[in-house]
Amino acid sequence: NSSEFIPKCRSCRRQAREQSGEGDHHEGMSSDEELTPTEVDEFQKSKDNVLEDSRKIFEDVHADFCDIRKILLKFQEWKEKLPDSYCDAYISFCLPKLLNPLIRVQLISWNPLEQNFTELEEMPWFRAIEEFSDAENISESK
Repeated sequence: NSSEFIPKCRSCRRQAREQSGEGDHHEGMSSDEELTPTEVDEFQKSKDNVLEDSRKIFEDVHADFCDIRKILLKFQEWKEKLPDSYCDAYISFCLPKLLNPLIRVQLISWNPLEQNFTELEEMPWFRAIEEFSDAENISESK
């Protein structure tokens, strides 16, 4: 019977933890979910490597083309100077695909499960897009 097996396994693991002196187990959490200090160190090293690599992604790109606010300003200028061309290019459909890689790089280190995480609405890229959208709505209403 599998229902009898599960409590026995739990009690065996509980006894093993008590005998080994491990007191940091949280009841209700599977021991499979607990990471060893070695695994935590390996994860942190891997995470640090990814973050370091992410900082290098746009280092050879001109500042005008890796800053979301500057990119959106160029599109805003295009829309104001050549509105017909801007509409014919379906820019509103292209912007999400264009900005996606830039936003993803900025979100690599974002973790909403951390206690002191930054809300998406407070991030600079979000505000830039919000301002661009507001400016676009104002110009459309004119």
